[in-house]
Amino acid sequence: MIDRYAVIGHPVAHSRSPAIHAAFSAQTGQALDYTRLECPLDGFAAAVRAFADRGARGCNVTVPFKFDALALAAQATDRARLAGAANTLRFDAAGWLADNTDGVGLVQDLQQAAGWALAGTRLLLVGAGGAAAGVLGPLLAAGPARLVLANRSPDKALALAQRHAAVAAQHGVALAACGLADAPALGPFDIVVNASASSLAGQAAPVDAAVLAPGARAVDLMYGPAAAPFLAWAQAAGAQARDGLGMLVAQAAEAFWLWRGVRPDTAPVLAALRAQVDAG
Repeated sequence: MIDRYAVIGHPVAHSRSPAIHAAFSAQTGQALDYTRLECPLDGFAAAVRAFADRGARGCNVTVPFKFDALALAAQATDRARLAGAANTLRFDAAGWLADNTDGVGLVQDLQQAAGWALAGTRLLLVGAGGAAAGVLGPLLAAGPARLVLANRSPDKALALAQRHAAVAAQHGVALAACGLADAPALGPFDIVVNASASSLAGQAAPVDAAVLAPGARAVDLMYGPAAAPFLAWAQAAGAQARDGLGMLVAQAAEAFWLWRGVRPDTAPVLAALRAQVDAG
């Protein structure tokens, strides 16, 4: 019997996760079936339990259910607990395990695929919702000299920063929070990470280009057409820009390892996916 997995969300028809995991499966010789599972906004828990009851081994979770996913699991990794959200569930006989692979996926993509060293940099993380919460811990662990959280609601940014204060101290990172309009005064920054919902709304960037230091780098967690306005904004300001496609592949590889105990090579999968996205 082939082990079954899925990506669960609303909407989910656009997800490229099935293609990514099919490529991982072919590359590693791990036989599995991976599909999309769309569920109603009020039916996430029931959909996940029904999927597990049919013998599935795990699932990825996308918007808007990442906070709900953590609550479903009896066990959680430290990074999922710190984020307060999960994007990966593993169905074990002893109890479900929740994990969040978004942050480690982002850090791996930036440092390994893009060659952007994070240690010692001045980093601005824009947003304080689920996406930002998922990546903040691993970004702090990468050791930037300073990390500022900027959000439309400063109070929300401050709460997220306070939850990560111990991790920041552990890694020697000066962590601060502010509103969007105050970000330039705390910069400039070597790296800007857009984890806000601005790309989903078709906006170029929620912060002023004054946040970018000369030679800065900027990454949007979205990819494809959604990321295009942000990438154009960064490039127009002289920054090197990157979208979230590499993060998508890297976080999927981390989930694959959690499920299968095998780490796939992300480089050829990312190259093939990049060609598809650019062609589309």
